[in-house]
Amino acid sequence: MSKVLVIGAGGVGSVAVHKMAMNADIFPDITLASRRKFKCDAIAESVKERTGVTIQTAEVDADHIDATAALIRSIGATHVVNLALPYQDLTIMEACLSTGAHYLDTANYEPRDEAKFEYHWQWAYQDRFKDAGLMALLGSGFDPGVTSVFTTWLKKHHFERIDTLDILDCNGGDHGQHFATNFNPEINIREVTAVARHWENGSWVETPPMSVKQQFDFEAVGPKTMYLMYHEEIESLKTHLPEIQRIRFWMTFGEAYITHLTVLQNVGMTRIDPVVYEGREIVPLQFLKAVLPEPSSLGETTKGKTNIGVIATGLGKDGKEKTLYLYNICDHEDAYAETGNQAVSYTTGVPAMIGAAMMVTNTWNGTGVFNMEQMDPDPFMDMLNKHGLPWQVKELAKPLDF
Repeated sequence: MSKVLVIGAGGVGSVAVHKMAMNADIFPDITLASRRKFKCDAIAESVKERTGVTIQTAEVDADHIDATAALIRSIGATHVVNLALPYQDLTIMEACLSTGAHYLDTANYEPRDEAKFEYHWQWAYQDRFKDAGLMALLGSGFDPGVTSVFTTWLKKHHFERIDTLDILDCNGGDHGQHFATNFNPEINIREVTAVARHWENGSWVETPPMSVKQQFDFEAVGPKTMYLMYHEEIESLKTHLPEIQRIRFWMTFGEAYITHLTVLQNVGMTRIDPVVYEGREIVPLQFLKAVLPEPSSLGETTKGKTNIGVIATGLGKDGKEKTLYLYNICDHEDAYAETGNQAVSYTTGVPAMIGAAMMVTNTWNGTGVFNMEQMDPDPFMDMLNKHGLPWQVKELAKPLDF
């Protein structure tokens, strides 16, 4: 029998354990742990009220390998779902190796002192996980995660060859705050302020942060301005699907968000290097995180929809050039009604549950470290339709103009 340990009690962790509890035949034994146990207890109470299922809770500091390993051993976890901070990926992977537990996360490792979003740290664990007979599945969120599965599904069923791929992430929700982020503020702002990179003709092309933008009319949301950014699935997709000549990632932001972020950058509040304040070191971005609204608190007030998908152009299986758009639309209020969390958390937490289900049921298996696009997309796509993230695909008249 599988025993799943979920680490991380934010909005994504909350969605994941709610959805696991709704699938008790797959997840009969669930423990939720974080540095602050009271947050786990509050989520467990919600899970009990909404599903009738009791989950266990625990306290753990995932920065420490030994403490994490001790918890894994104490509950006999067979699978660890890491929904904590990306800084903790490697310590949790180490704890899994020392205890014989399989591993899953939703975001790649990054060091605290530099905003570098790269897979090489985790790919370096390939031989160790393989030799231990364990599986590590990386990036089982929406982007990365579902977007990679969307890509391989299109390749499997519709394309002989994909030439260009654009990943479009639109959050059309309104939370009523002057400035807030829909997931961890520290991680969000580190991503947005990083140098933009996309893959084209075998090399990286860099542009200044938020300097390239386009308009796109998103179904169920409307016209939005989206900005070219770097995102980690570009690295894994160009590695595992080297035929793709160009891969870009776009994310929408409103003018108010951009204005606030620009001011915060200009006054130094997005810095990730320590400054001395009243005799002690603080990191400005971490202080900013402490005063911004907690993302998990935004669910009750957020209205609107998200629209996230991929647009692929290439040679179809019918021998003709074509452009296909595969996407999901998720409603913030529906997500909150079901799990008590807004759609940004929902669209990450549901794929984390599905990825774990793929592993627990042995539908996806193997030894070593894997990205989502290395797996058969069909069973994952089926579960998306059944568990709250239905998708649709349509053919566009022509490739994107930009």
